[in-house]
Amino acid sequence: MRYQSHDVDEFAHVRIASYWPRRVSAVGTRVQPSVLSTPSPPPLFSMFRNTYDSDNTVFSPQGRLHQVEYALEAVKQGSAAVGLRSKTHAVLLALKRSTGELASYQQKMIRIDDHVGIAIAGLTSDARVLSNFMRQQAMSSRMTFNRPVPVNRLVSTIADKAQVNTQEYGRRPYGVGFLVIGQDHTGPHLYEFSPSGTSFEYYAISIGARSQSAKTYLEKHYESFADSNLEDLIRHGLHALRETLQQDKELTINNTSIGIIGPKGPHEKVVSEEGSFRILEGEPIDVYLKTMEAKAAPEAAAPPPAVGDEDVQMAE
Repeated sequence: MRYQSHDVDEFAHVRIASYWPRRVSAVGTRVQPSVLSTPSPPPLFSMFRNTYDSDNTVFSPQGRLHQVEYALEAVKQGSAAVGLRSKTHAVLLALKRSTGELASYQQKMIRIDDHVGIAIAGLTSDARVLSNFMRQQAMSSRMTFNRPVPVNRLVSTIADKAQVNTQEYGRRPYGVGFLVIGQDHTGPHLYEFSPSGTSFEYYAISIGARSQSAKTYLEKHYESFADSNLEDLIRHGLHALRETLQQDKELTINNTSIGIIGPKGPHEKVVSEEGSFRILEGEPIDVYLKTMEAKAAPEAAAPPPAVGDEDVQMAE
């Protein structure tokens, strides 16, 4: 049996023609497709243009896995999260959303272990499943080896788990991305986990909606992060997170979460000696919001040059 080397449905033109208006021929009663008007095809047809995105195991001719790219797009639709680290601390800042005035704000940060915490962007249900898996791995390490699980090993484990869903038939990629902060004997760490099954360590990073604006701010100031104290690190993170907001929105104690790993800060009351992961929400973050610099007012547009009423002097 010979297979066609292209992906065009040979019967597509029959179905497409059924969408066009028909008219009765002047010669007889034979129905013909109208040649007087050729409207554009309905939106339903445009949904099936790409025949390589029906399964995550099929490569397109350009070498792309469209289902994986759609999962990455789901991360971009989630509210923004920002991560930074210095020589002593690692912090996460996340923007919380609410479905309405009568609903509470969603949870954007999850504690995995005393030394590991995550911020999420994307599908919250997928984040719940993956965070439970990370907790199981952390608990298994403590019960088996009597030690905290290394942060890089934990991130690599969930990356391997996500990669399986990009290769096996009948599965879908996870639609969530993580920013993971942790600490070990070498100091604090910051990682990004992607639904494609990849993970990278960063000095500073942002994911979620409008994250490119936050990345631009971080790229301008990242050289000063290594020697920053906790207050300056959080202030830089808040400024970066503010860049992801719409023009009429502001950061408040209700829509902002802060996660910290490292020694106790001057505004914190009870923190363990190891500087375990803790999440700040509500009133405790108000003191950090007050340290933010006011947003620069947009520059007014230059007025158009005035048109004089004098007559034009012609050279003699």
